[in-house]
Amino acid sequence: MKLGMVGLGKMGANMAERLRQHGHEVVGFDPFNSASEVATLEELVAALPSPRLVWVMVPAGDPTEETVTTLAALLAPDDVVIEGGNSNWRDSTRRAEALAERGVGFIDSGTSGGVWGLSEGYCLMVGGTPAHVAVAQPIFDALAPAGGFVHTGPAGTGHFTKMVHNGIEYGLMQAYAEGYELLVRSGLDIDVTGALSAWREGSVVRSWLLELLVRALEQRPGLEGLEGIAQDSGEGRWTVQEAIERGVATPVISAALYARFVSQDDDRLAMRAISALREQFGGHAVATDGSPGAATP
Repeated sequence: MKLGMVGLGKMGANMAERLRQHGHEVVGFDPFNSASEVATLEELVAALPSPRLVWVMVPAGDPTEETVTTLAALLAPDDVVIEGGNSNWRDSTRRAEALAERGVGFIDSGTSGGVWGLSEGYCLMVGGTPAHVAVAQPIFDALAPAGGFVHTGPAGTGHFTKMVHNGIEYGLMQAYAEGYELLVRSGLDIDVTGALSAWREGSVVRSWLLELLVRALEQRPGLEGLEGIAQDSGEGRWTVQEAIERGVATPVISAALYARFVSQDDDRLAMRAISALREQFGGHAVATDGSPGAATP
């Protein structure tokens, strides 16, 4: 098949390469990348045969909105847009409805695999109509390893599923990170990297994330040179928000999300507020910086 790939960053470029390795023809477009084969979205659309298939792999939010809106005006009925970024599922549902009014198909593809996807394949969680998914199936077959593809349901379900996937990822990463720190601070002279490495074989906690943690420790013993700050990408927040709306308890995912918030500010302003409240309502002693008027123990 011949398709367009909009966005040639780490994910988009590797996906395009994997597709080419599987015999597909890819026309790449990225205004910020010299590897772009066309100069505009108009040229990209003109270079594709009907019905056109365009995969959008740009950052969520405004970049995706602008790209899909522009494509909607350029594409014809029976063409299909696949959106593979980490968009909010509600945006994907809205975009599907807007494109459907023009007769253009929309598929939201939750895509997991990171920089390893080129060699290992990508897990694809795809939402859309059966007819549109069938049109793009050869592309999904090339990108996903055996068993790594699922048609989750109608448009929006692909990105909802990926959102939950990323929420679970938050919790798993936090558990591994906390376990790692406890081993390091045990005071028992434990071979930490060796222990984690052993867990990769036969253990019930073995996983790809554990593999990556061991790899990181082998490359950076003690994780030297890394800052103790973990950004939240937004999908953890969405997962917790959707859980609250549905009355689903997600204590592990929520705690992992809050841990990332705490990592952003060592001073922890929230804890200052708690100390101030304890002083106000109970007269509890609080630690101070010694400034005039401050409470003392």
